[in-house]
Formats: sequence, structure tokens, C-alpha cells
Amino acid sequence: MSRWILTPLAALALALSACAEPPATPQAAVDAHAAAAPAAAAATDTDAAWPTMTVYKTPSCGCCGVWIEHAQAAGIPVQAVDVADMGPVKQELGVPYGKGSCHTAEIGGYFIEGHVPIEDIRRLLDERPAARGLTLPGMPLGSPGMELPDGRSQAFTVELVAEDGSTTAWAHHPAR
Repeated sequence: MSRWILTPLAALALALSACAEPPATPQAAVDAHAAAAPAAAAATDTDAAWPTMTVYKTPSCGCCGVWIEHAQAAGIPVQAVDVADMGPVKQELGVPYGKGSCHTAEIGGYFIEGHVPIEDIRRLLDERPAARGLTLPGMPLGSPGMELPDGRSQAFTVELVAEDGSTTAWAHHPAR
């Protein structure tokens, strides 16, 4: 019986390949985004209850599905929207160039870009800063949805994206 061992680099390559999707027309992504906008716009609760979160992702992204499972396990109602081209969604929501990841969410009037931990999203909704949202650029190993079997993780920093597009550190997560 053969055993497969994934190095961190191989795990990252596998995860990235799962998120690959051939580009499609930008209009398809815009149409899908517009169809889901009413649910996201209605999500403005500021109490302990979670508003509905709309998550835009490509249909083949496995790690996006795992991140959605984390959100649902925390009690967040999630509406997943599959789009062929994430570029127009990210641009419309104001995700700064170079700060992207594989999926983009909307919750409570903010965007959440990438594998942001749920506790950082809760803090955002509790504090309600004047900002566009949170981003975790790339796909750090060990972040929610990118877990390794042995529990290790890279250190990573979630960034707050201000209204002008500038970013500042929001939460530091150490390596484990």
C-alpha cells in the first residue's frame, strides 16, 4: 500500500490548482453578483446574531468550500455564489489590486477577501470601523480553509482596507 505525503509546497500547489478556473466573460460575474446583492444588502445586523454572508467563488475551488464550512460552523448564514471570473466581483467591491485571494465575501456592508478567520470578522462587525473590509492576501497555509493535517500554520496578518484603499494591520496570527 503506498502512502502519499504532501509537503507544504505540494499542499499549496494542490490547493491553488483546485481554485483554477478558465476565465469567462466579465458580464457573467457581474450578473451573478447583482443577483445576490439584495441578500447581502439586507445583512446589516450589529448585534450578536450574524447577518447573512454572500461568498463569491469559482465552482471548482475546494478551499473556498472549506472556508464556507468554517463560517457555517460559527453560525453564519452563507449564500454561496459560483462565478466564472472573480475579477469583476473584486473590482466592484473595492478589493485593492495585489490584496486578493481565491474568494470574496460580503457581510454587514463589508467585504471579506480570502481565508480571514471568523474571530476577525466578528470583531469587524462589532467595532464597525469606517472601512471597505478585511483582506488576507494569498492563501496562507494553516489559515481557515487552508489547514494542514499536522496543524502547522504560517504566520499571517489580516489587513483592514480603509475607504481610500489603504491597508493597516487588523490582526496578527502567529505560526503554529
